[in-house]
Amino acid sequence: MRLLNHPIRAGAVAVLGLAMTATTGALASTAASAAPTASTPAFSALQRSVVPTTDKVTGAFTSSRMAVEVALAPRNQAGLNRALKAVYTKGSPAYHHWLARGQFTRTYAPTAATRAAVVKYLRGAGLTVSASSSPFLVRATGSSAKISAAFRTRLSTYRDKKGINYFSNSTAVSLPSTLAHSVQGVIGLSDTVRQHSMVQRVKAVAPRAARSAARGSASNASCEGTYPTVQQVVDLFVNGQADQTFGYGAGPGCSGLTPSQDNSLYGAPHAGPRARGKGATAAVFELSAYQHSDVSTWAHTFYGKHYTPPLVDVNVDGGPLSPACPVGDQCPPDFNGFAGDIEVDADIEVQLAIAPDVQHVIVYNAPNDFTGQTELDEYTAIASADQADVVSSSWAVCENDVPGAGYVQAENTVFEQMALQGQSMFGAEGDTGAFSCIRSDGTTILNVLDPPSQPWVTSVGGTSFESDNPGTNPHPAYPKGVEAVWNVDNLCSTAASSAGGLSGFQWCAAGGAGGGGSSQWWGRPVYQFGQGVNNQFTTTANGTTQCALAKPGTPCREDPDISANADEFTPYAEFCTGNANTPNSQCGFSSGAPAPGWFGIGGTSLSSPLWSAIVADRDSYTGFRSGNINPLLYVLNTLAPGAFLHDITGRGQTTNNNGLFPTTPGYDEATGLGTPRMAQLITGHR
Repeated sequence: MRLLNHPIRAGAVAVLGLAMTATTGALASTAASAAPTASTPAFSALQRSVVPTTDKVTGAFTSSRMAVEVALAPRNQAGLNRALKAVYTKGSPAYHHWLARGQFTRTYAPTAATRAAVVKYLRGAGLTVSASSSPFLVRATGSSAKISAAFRTRLSTYRDKKGINYFSNSTAVSLPSTLAHSVQGVIGLSDTVRQHSMVQRVKAVAPRAARSAARGSASNASCEGTYPTVQQVVDLFVNGQADQTFGYGAGPGCSGLTPSQDNSLYGAPHAGPRARGKGATAAVFELSAYQHSDVSTWAHTFYGKHYTPPLVDVNVDGGPLSPACPVGDQCPPDFNGFAGDIEVDADIEVQLAIAPDVQHVIVYNAPNDFTGQTELDEYTAIASADQADVVSSSWAVCENDVPGAGYVQAENTVFEQMALQGQSMFGAEGDTGAFSCIRSDGTTILNVLDPPSQPWVTSVGGTSFESDNPGTNPHPAYPKGVEAVWNVDNLCSTAASSAGGLSGFQWCAAGGAGGGGSSQWWGRPVYQFGQGVNNQFTTTANGTTQCALAKPGTPCREDPDISANADEFTPYAEFCTGNANTPNSQCGFSSGAPAPGWFGIGGTSLSSPLWSAIVADRDSYTGFRSGNINPLLYVLNTLAPGAFLHDITGRGQTTNNNGLFPTTPGYDEATGLGTPRMAQLITGHR
């Protein structure tokens, strides 16, 4: 099997729910304007509005009615860039002076004249314009014929190599030249965006004897295990021998790490509620319903029956139980309902493990749709409300499957707003090593995830505590020299043949590994500097497949920024259940766990909310928002290496890469800057 770096993709639609897209032709750059006539204006093609694919075209796409969103560029982007630089430059008069709610819109939203011109054009093309969630978005509906004519594009149907049918624009999107410079892209011309969560669990059930012992033993000692050998992992994933025990930590039935252990391992300060999030507001981005009772059971187990999880639910576009799906879009039941409850519970429970005294955990929830409009609406809602100090998202798509530059640019506008408002945004970087598309379309190209790769999102990778099992010790010390990059038994690799008859790529998809690599959309942010940032794997902008939105020659954005434990074999204890009233629940299996309802959970879906909660603790301790944490972390790591983060160097470790990128002293594309030293990060004291 050959390792490819961002080729035209052979398959574009995801099987497991990652974002998917496919189109025909070369990556579009701004086309020459069509020659105007006396009656028609000149038209210009939008940059990179069509993405190449080798999937088979099966015909023309037709629909009696469909909805799209025209994403408008901020006015005065240069001024917006200057404001971002000033607010994150220490010594600047504007340093950490965050915009008030609504101020971003008043300052940078497109002018009324710009919106009016776009609306006038769309209505003139026979489309119906309706209210959208943002002044940066103009929503329009019409037949596919009118949509195609309005944007001078062709909509086609495709079938990928796995037999999945979808539609997408097969030619570039064009608009009148007088409008094109104000438009980032048109969202909804492809129904291939399907967000996928980044959780990883061991699908094994302990033997009956171990289950009985787990229920009856206060110490849990009878069900603890050691880190699995290669043969045990092969038996589990290849030979289907699920009757194995991989007990870890002090969670019920050895289900994983407890809040006390999480905090102790990463050195939380003993400074009372102000260092546990008191007064701060955390939020999670979700695309699935969940049960409050699950979170309450988890919280009562660790904090007592009088503790009430401070949950606040905010549904966007109807949420996953009553989807208000955009016209012509799809929000199918198997992607909605409780289809991601295992993710939602994990995100909330980890945030509460690290920041139990937060004022609120706001659970934002939208339908999981196929065009990406509902996800963009949800991020817009989070930024517009400006209530959350920290936000974590464990849902993402591989960058190569994003439907064109306009989509990521529209997201970036939202994340720039969050950054200027002082909101800290975190994203899970993925669970398949350097090959983030492998579970979606099966390709083994080097790829990172969107939105974690966005310049104003903190990308969080994964590590493992490997052989260090704290057992029932409630206050374990950090296992110095043991924590390594997450790559189960070093099986994820580029090898054509590996253990159990699988390839190394197949092990990346099966056992998992921490994500990382270089962005195919974004150039390197000014804050990303220090030892290891320039390395043998650094890529530079080439106008197409490497940080395509940056000037040619610009070094590309590198992921992850930071990491934390994410190994499913050194898991966190999760409580999640499913029943007849939770359709499509992923937690129905848990009734057969050693302690019913309890199981171990891993994935960068856990490391992202963990980091967001640490910053909530920091906000509480300092009394003000930290904002995007990346600029501070890169400065701290340069001024005081090792003082605020555990550097995962790979020295003396057999697990020393994420399938491709090695762990090294300083920054690396496997673990970023390293894992948290909580006391130092929260209090600022070394």
